[in-house]
Amino acid sequence: MNRPILTIVVPCYNEEEVFTETSFQLTTVVKELINERLVSSESTILFVDDGSKDSTWSLIEKESCSNLFVKGLKLARNVGHQNALLAGLEAAHKQSDCVISIDADLQDDISVIRTFIEKYWLGYEVVYGVRDSRETDTFFKRTTAVGFYRVMNKLGIQLVQNHADFRLMSKRALGELMKYKEGNVFLRGLVPLVGFRSTEVTYDRKERTAGESKYPLKKMLAFAFDGITSFSVAPIRLLTLLGGASFLFSIAFGIYALIQKYLDHTQIGWTSLILSIWLVGGLQLMGMGLVGEYIGKIFNEVKQRPKYAIERDLYTKHSLDTQKDLLMH
Repeated sequence: MNRPILTIVVPCYNEEEVFTETSFQLTTVVKELINERLVSSESTILFVDDGSKDSTWSLIEKESCSNLFVKGLKLARNVGHQNALLAGLEAAHKQSDCVISIDADLQDDISVIRTFIEKYWLGYEVVYGVRDSRETDTFFKRTTAVGFYRVMNKLGIQLVQNHADFRLMSKRALGELMKYKEGNVFLRGLVPLVGFRSTEVTYDRKERTAGESKYPLKKMLAFAFDGITSFSVAPIRLLTLLGGASFLFSIAFGIYALIQKYLDHTQIGWTSLILSIWLVGGLQLMGMGLVGEYIGKIFNEVKQRPKYAIERDLYTKHSLDTQKDLLMH
């Protein structure tokens, strides 16, 4: 078996504070893997700039000039973490035998990258990095994360628990992933659908050394809701069951009202009426919003707009050759 060409894909958004250290640590890892003859000397680190507003891209360009292992991909605008990661995976798929994705903050333990490669040599085509514990998270984040995985499992969506986007995928597995063309990208749910032989590697997640988290509460909730509505129609079915239960309740309440009227026990009041109006009205608005969410996703899928646009490509071979020709002329 020839030594595989490895590409480490690192999506970046305003990561100027951590980029230099991240580049240094990942370069060290790649050099060690090459020296141990676990990967090819053509292996690289691909930083994908997701429309950063700071000097992230300038740092990537500068580093790529002095560090042969560092390459860059600049997106024309901010498209979100999942789409930026997908852009890197699609580019790396063409030139790599295996690809590892990792966030730029390096909270994921890069020392297990060697274990990822060892698993790849053993024939595994997907290797998931799984957090051993969530002790570094706040109580709120830890509790909501556990709840999220439980809800997803109840809805029949198979996720690897405590796994984010730190994983290895072989060229074949990536090729199958590229066949999924939906516009609403939720890679944590898509990758398990690919299949192939897979395994897990546990590690301890570290504290972020610099910069700010790119997933505040608002984005975390939107991400979770996207994951649920992208993979399951269970919320719609739950709404149908809720509507059926409400209908049965209204019949029972109507029978009770008729009996009370027949027994002449009725009295004038507005409390029950107001409560009923607010209850039914709230359910209707919730139902309309949920159905609207699904319709909105259909709307986005039907348009088939591209997920991203590449402004600068310092990775793809044909693009680099074109740039060299332009400089020569």
